[in-house]
Amino acid sequence: MDSHKPEVPVQDGDGMVVARLDVDRLRRCGAPEAVFAQGKTPEETVRISEALAEKQGFALITRAGPEAMRLIDARWPGCRRAPHAGAALVGMPPEPVRDGRWAAVIAAGTSDLPVAEEAVLTLAALGREGRIIADVGVAGLQRLLDRLEEIRAASVVIAVAGMEGALPSVVAGLIASPVVAVPTSVGYGAHLGGITALLGMLGSCAPGISVVNIDNGFGAAMTAARIMNV
Repeated sequence: MDSHKPEVPVQDGDGMVVARLDVDRLRRCGAPEAVFAQGKTPEETVRISEALAEKQGFALITRAGPEAMRLIDARWPGCRRAPHAGAALVGMPPEPVRDGRWAAVIAAGTSDLPVAEEAVLTLAALGREGRIIADVGVAGLQRLLDRLEEIRAASVVIAVAGMEGALPSVVAGLIASPVVAVPTSVGYGAHLGGITALLGMLGSCAPGISVVNIDNGFGAAMTAARIMNV
């Protein structure tokens, strides 16, 4: 394969092209292509990830199921992973950027941690540090206030919350850093699979909030990294 080609085809065992890797994305956009495993077979996930790691030195895999995670572990033993999120970082990721900037990834509840873990692993693939601050939802506001000074020290905050999605609004009213809000599909019936949290975040009266899609820790990390890279 020609390393100068911006697109690298990946074939399955029968010779059919199942993916065309955008290996120029890191240079063009400052962030590499990732492998979205959902809808792919475990074998396709590993094959595509191998090809991507060969071209750019590493590969970020997201939304992998249990069987795909088992194959990933077998192929890259000891790789950095977030098993609850179905995410893994294989190969040799970039060296961390050492400019003192970091992201606080705050999770409203324990049930929101998989999305927070996906965000942290994505930040690592971008050479950025993410620190999880867990279980600081508004149902126990004192827990958030206990960690407020730590959160204020972050360059950017990724706020992950389900239910009514109030956490980003509260945080954005207390800190100066930009807030990236991530609604999750955690909640009871009227939560509507995350739509209630999404609309609450979009309708927030607190300024300085950017909102990504439901359960999209990957997208939140991409936004946070671009903010830190400015």
